[in-house]
Amino acid sequence: MTFEFEPKHLIKLSKNNINIKGKILEIQRMSTEDGPGIRTSVFMKGCGLSCTWCHNPESISFKPELQWLKPNCISCKICINTCSYNGLSLTENGMQINRDNCIACGECAEECPSAALEILGQDTGVDELVEEVLKDRSYFEKSNGGVTVSGGEPALQTDFTFELLKKLKGKGIHTAIDTCGFSSKESYKKILQYTDLVLFDIKLIDPGKHTEFTGKSNKLILENLLYVSEYVKNSNKKLWVRTPIIPDATATDENITGIGKFIAANSIQATKWELCAFNNLCNDKYERLGKIWDFENYKLLEPSVMEHLLALAKKSGVNPEIIESTGSLKAEKQYKTDKSNEPAPVDYCKITGLLD
Repeated sequence: MTFEFEPKHLIKLSKNNINIKGKILEIQRMSTEDGPGIRTSVFMKGCGLSCTWCHNPESISFKPELQWLKPNCISCKICINTCSYNGLSLTENGMQINRDNCIACGECAEECPSAALEILGQDTGVDELVEEVLKDRSYFEKSNGGVTVSGGEPALQTDFTFELLKKLKGKGIHTAIDTCGFSSKESYKKILQYTDLVLFDIKLIDPGKHTEFTGKSNKLILENLLYVSEYVKNSNKKLWVRTPIIPDATATDENITGIGKFIAANSIQATKWELCAFNNLCNDKYERLGKIWDFENYKLLEPSVMEHLLALAKKSGVNPEIIESTGSLKAEKQYKTDKSNEPAPVDYCKITGLLD
């Protein structure tokens, strides 16, 4: 059977390389969204998919990237004079990065006096990373948390992810991977040995829609879900399925019902199916990279939309007790205006309490 998998995306290193390095985007501490307890999430750089709604656009490319932080810029032009590749120019619309010329060498970022330029994606050794995340061990122990390797796609940096998880398990740390499923079965077979929990994204059940919104068919992804499900069934591990609820993309009756039927029909060994609400707070990430986000004008989901999709999911054949929704939703709160005694409806986030 042939799948649309591009081997060039699979970053594998020599078994004789005693100092394996991974392309790391960032380390996020005190996370409660990526598995049980308080966790430290390690975000890898590089993904085989290009989801149009991606909340981490800086994680898609496997190469380091330069980003511009507008609030920090003092327009001194030191970076422009430093660049040897004619990659920067300052216009009335701000700093323009010529991606064809920029090689992300980092010279401009090093010289910037106000930290307005930053290189995304650093080569990091396994031991160095383990030492860093273990600083949070006390939080893991008190909350039954651990470390989640996310992305990007951690399964595409197979050897590094394997060594990282192996050393963390050797330290008694609970481990999880957050995967889109777009990698080789051999990659999962290797890294699952030291993985306690798999967070597996199923975005769209229709292969045509999946290709339209992510750039790739879901055929390989569904095959990998079947493999991971069978793996956890025969081991002391857990699987959570996660579906991002994106307006005008994944948030349709047909999609949620279809995903549920697939889970049920194939007896997927998931202990949780999460419907993850669309987040509209990442537009600035696209701006920093000089990109336009297709979903920049979309607002948080209405609670009624999520309630409807939850109801469909629970009728799809999946055990209703394992289905839940996560993330911020739009809600209405009543405030008194200064001009009258009539309350004015204001949209705010039920999770953060911030105005939408």
